[in-house]
Amino acid sequence: MARKNYSEEFRRQAVDLYESTPGATVRGIAEDLGIVRGTLRGWIDAYGTGRKTAPDGTRTSSPLRPTTATPHATVPADETPQQKIARLEAENAALRVETTKLATEREILQKAAKYFAGGDALVSRFQFVADHAATYSVKRLCELVEIERSFYYAWKASAPARAQRAAADATLQARIRTIHAADNTVGAPRVTAELNDGAPAGERVNHKRVARVMRAAGIAGYVKRRRARTTIPEPADRVVPDLLGRDFTAKAPNQRYVGDITYLPISAAAGGGNLYLATVIDCYSRRLVGWAVADHMRTELVTDALNAAAATRGSLAGAVFHSDHGSVYTSQAYADLCAALGVRQSMGAVGTSADNALAESFNATLKREVLQDAACWPDEATCRREVFRWILRYNNRRRHSWCGYTSPVDYEKNTTSTTLTTAA
Repeated sequence: MARKNYSEEFRRQAVDLYESTPGATVRGIAEDLGIVRGTLRGWIDAYGTGRKTAPDGTRTSSPLRPTTATPHATVPADETPQQKIARLEAENAALRVETTKLATEREILQKAAKYFAGGDALVSRFQFVADHAATYSVKRLCELVEIERSFYYAWKASAPARAQRAAADATLQARIRTIHAADNTVGAPRVTAELNDGAPAGERVNHKRVARVMRAAGIAGYVKRRRARTTIPEPADRVVPDLLGRDFTAKAPNQRYVGDITYLPISAAAGGGNLYLATVIDCYSRRLVGWAVADHMRTELVTDALNAAAATRGSLAGAVFHSDHGSVYTSQAYADLCAALGVRQSMGAVGTSADNALAESFNATLKREVLQDAACWPDEATCRREVFRWILRYNNRRRHSWCGYTSPVDYEKNTTSTTLTTAA
């Protein structure tokens, strides 16, 4: 609990701490003591010496305890009426000067309050002094807002550099908005990759700067956090080993694949229900090499996707295909197709989505970036069209973090000399 009663010794020690600390400010000492600035100011008025220690260690007069220009002098016993009048006029003039000074200080502080309404930031103090330097002396302004003049002049000297940085940030922000307008799902890493694509070394931008500019402008990639159950595992009709062990990597294309089925919800106004997407994803590049969309979850759905992958690659002989224990993947028809294509089947544990995390992540990304805040597609035709468009962009243009922020297709071209059929 805050202390409310302070001994006279404590108050005097607080004032001595303020006056003896080089470059001390009322605000800084008050924060150290855990009291408000007004309380410390009152103690300085009551117990202060009128002197304080400057940053260089020298003793100077304190702006917080001004002294009158003409202190009260001892009145001579033989003072004549003319001398008394002169003395009183001098004291009156000193009081008028002091009153004017206090009124000016009050006026300055009233204006300063508007600058500090949103927070007592140091830059606000500098800006306040700069805006009022033509009306009041810089020395007095700095004393009243408790900043060092040297700091203010250093801030003022750096104004051209700040303006140049602000202009550069404004130009960068415009480029970021253009990229984000084309695809509002991209965040700072993908925006950085897009900005640096093909740029000379001297014109490349740092991802931290891009993140800062995006944050200041309120630009962000689309983020949707909603849990949905997309796969209902089925007991296996036969034993299939797990050949990946949650290692979703490959040394070259066309060696390891993962796949899954996800539902694509349709609006009730269009009859409701779902379409279903089956996928075949290359672990090397994260490229979607085969897929199929249908209004059912029969075995034909996954066989169509695997056949599409075989057409894309030319051959799947020797490749591993990993899936969950869905009934279509454990069917004899699917096993026969894998055998005919030379594909080795692999399956994770029953009911464990982490064993097929790569495919699950792909499904979540597709829905998040295509549906965004919508709960479903308005009709089947729109669903098929938008999913097809997104898949084309995913393979050929969307920058993937796994691929060093290049597209999966470009990643394969840049990292392997193997001749692969390029299909959308």
